[in-house]
Amino acid sequence: MATAASDQNVTQALNSYNGLSTDEKLALLWYVYTKMGESVTPAAPGAAADEIAGGLFNQVKELSQEEQLEVQRQIIEGQDSLISREYGSLSENTKLYFWYRLAQGMEAGTIIPVPDDYKPAGSVTELLSQTEQMEFEQQITFLRDAVVNAGAEPKSGAGI
Repeated sequence: MATAASDQNVTQALNSYNGLSTDEKLALLWYVYTKMGESVTPAAPGAAADEIAGGLFNQVKELSQEEQLEVQRQIIEGQDSLISREYGSLSENTKLYFWYRLAQGMEAGTIIPVPDDYKPAGSVTELLSQTEQMEFEQQITFLRDAVVNAGAEPKSGAGI
């Protein structure tokens, strides 16, 4: 059962997240998934979600590294592009799982990694620390809420 304090923790974290730049959001998601990705996995996928997230992941994986980064930025910013619209049509849990798959791809070298010399801004490290101190359910709620509004709206009719 969520308490007012735990809801406030998530709300504060989301407010901080929303104040980050696009690249800072991407870095934060990578750090969070790297640190707690294994525990996110059981909370997110089902068989269908795995196939859907995997299909979208594979579309991103086939792109050049520069294009991979651009697609991630487009999704975070809600820009109107094919992959961003496809992402926008996913369920909340499938969106969570898609970011987990991207983090796995970064670690495996199939998705453009965070540069080795990248130094996160103080706001990123502060939010990461805040997230690490949350209870597991709060972490999942924060992550889900952070990625749920990303992506573009699917188009009506024959368009995606």
